[in-house]
Amino acid sequence: MSTIAFRLPATCAALLLIAAAPPDQGRVAYMIDSDTFRLESGERIRIAGIDAPETQPGQARCRAEIALGKAATARARTLFDGRTVTILRVGRSYNRTVARVMLAGRDVGSELVATGVARWWPRWQRKPDWCVRARQ
Repeated sequence: MSTIAFRLPATCAALLLIAAAPPDQGRVAYMIDSDTFRLESGERIRIAGIDAPETQPGQARCRAEIALGKAATARARTLFDGRTVTILRVGRSYNRTVARVMLAGRDVGSELVATGVARWWPRWQRKPDWCVRARQ
C-alpha cells in the first residue's frame, strides 16, 4: 500500500482556516444598506451570497433601483438594528468582512431573500439587475 501526499494551494489552505474559525457574535449598530451593516465594534459586514438593490446614485443602475434599495434598507433596519447576530466569516471584499450571518438561529441571507429585500447572488455569477423588474 502506498501513501499519496499532496499539498493544498495557499488559497485553499487559507479558506480552510477561515472555515474552521469559530463563529463570533456582535450587535448590529446600523444597516448601511440591506446587505451590508456595521457592528457596534465598527466592523463592516457584507452578507455572503446575496445582493440587494443599491441606494446610492453612483452605484445604482437606475432610479428605480435606488427606490427599491431605500425600501429594502428600511425593511432590513426593522429586522436587524440593535439585534445580536452570529457571524461566520468567509472572506473579505472592499475592506469589509464577508460572512454568513445568523439571527436567532435563522440564516439572515435566506430571510432577506424570502422577504424580497435581496436576491441570491452565487459567487462568480453576474450581479442581479434590479432595473429589469422596474422596466417590466
